[in-house]
Amino acid sequence: MNIKALAYSFLQNRFNLEKNKEEHREVIDSIARNIFFRGTNLWVLIFAVIIASVGLNMNSTAVIIGAMLISPLMGPIMGIGVGAGINDLRLMRLSAYNFLVAIAISLIASTTYFLLSPLSEAHSELLSRTTPTVYDVIIALFGGFAGIIATSSKEKGNVIPGVAIATALMPPLCTAGYGLAVGNLFFFLGAIYLFFINSVFICLATFLIVRFLRFPMRQYHDPNTEHRVRFLIWVIVFITFIPSVVIAFYMVRRNVFETNANRFCAKEMMFDGNTIIEKKIDPVKKTISLVYAGQGVNPELLDIARKKLSDYHIANADLRIRQGIKDLSVTDLTNMKSQIIEDLYKKNQEALLSKDEKIELLEKELTKYQSGYLSGTMLNEIRALFPQVEEVSFTRALLSIAENKTPDTVNLVYLKFNHKVRKDDIQRLETWLHKRTGGDKIKIIVEN
Repeated sequence: MNIKALAYSFLQNRFNLEKNKEEHREVIDSIARNIFFRGTNLWVLIFAVIIASVGLNMNSTAVIIGAMLISPLMGPIMGIGVGAGINDLRLMRLSAYNFLVAIAISLIASTTYFLLSPLSEAHSELLSRTTPTVYDVIIALFGGFAGIIATSSKEKGNVIPGVAIATALMPPLCTAGYGLAVGNLFFFLGAIYLFFINSVFICLATFLIVRFLRFPMRQYHDPNTEHRVRFLIWVIVFITFIPSVVIAFYMVRRNVFETNANRFCAKEMMFDGNTIIEKKIDPVKKTISLVYAGQGVNPELLDIARKKLSDYHIANADLRIRQGIKDLSVTDLTNMKSQIIEDLYKKNQEALLSKDEKIELLEKELTKYQSGYLSGTMLNEIRALFPQVEEVSFTRALLSIAENKTPDTVNLVYLKFNHKVRKDDIQRLETWLHKRTGGDKIKIIVEN
């Protein structure tokens, strides 16, 4: 046996799909059973939508993945692909009808959730579902290949859940619901387009594999019907594919410009005695704006650097320089500092808002701690040592001293005893309180 025959035998043995192939009728029946949304399937869909919406709302990747795992949306999508592949118009119609029902119910459920949710801010998990590209097409297509091949095999494994996660059908639908809830048309259209991309190319992958595996075909009564259906499929694929390519092209151009601009700044715009305190790269306007602090950059060095823009494939970039801070007045420096802080705030508004919320929460917790931490469980601790104590109040207060203009702080402790207490008990209690509060000043007010 020659090398060519051996290679062919090896490849056929490794890549042959016929060996583990399920009966065609069993595969078709299995897919047909999963296209309907009624009863259990319908409720699972609604619950999955709510879970995904909560995950998007909380920016929780784990919750979103969980929703994708239990989502039954793959059923009617693969049903359309199989129906088209075997010329079964009835299966195609039923699948398409249930697919539209699933979309409508998902949008209603997600929109209702986001209308009722007190959190309306769009986090990264939401934003990432609004700008689909050609890479989403690739993921959906190969995810669809994996899904239909696994479904057609006797050893299905855990491929279908993996396909559900990779192609991410549920999050875009929920993001579209968010767009409807907040009245953001950009969010709605971007998310629906991403969902449409995933659905169409899973259908296409299913159609191609069904034809490749030679599933039994039904014969149309009208010979032209098959040609019309096939033409319609490719028109939908083309219409879906082209915008994603355009979006991907512009995204790649933006990323390339940003990468090259950052390389240029790192290698050509570092000058001794000067520090870049602000850098702005705008890939849309193709501008690079730099603010320097230090001795001032020699104009000749800047001219040399500008001539090197073409070496980084950004010859059309507009390089804008602000420098000479050492010569600025105090007022100018203050204004520049304010401007930089304002720009940084705008860039990191989400992070700052999050920090403000945390600070506010910590302040509230600190106030609670300062004013009441000796009540409740702490009262039980005191009563274990001094059973005669009935009431306790604790607060931190400012203490003004006549000889000292700077006020001091003191911990005021109010104690009510159920009978007259001895002086040495008060001293023991004061010693215990000093240790319990970390040695701060304590003023005890006693009521018998």
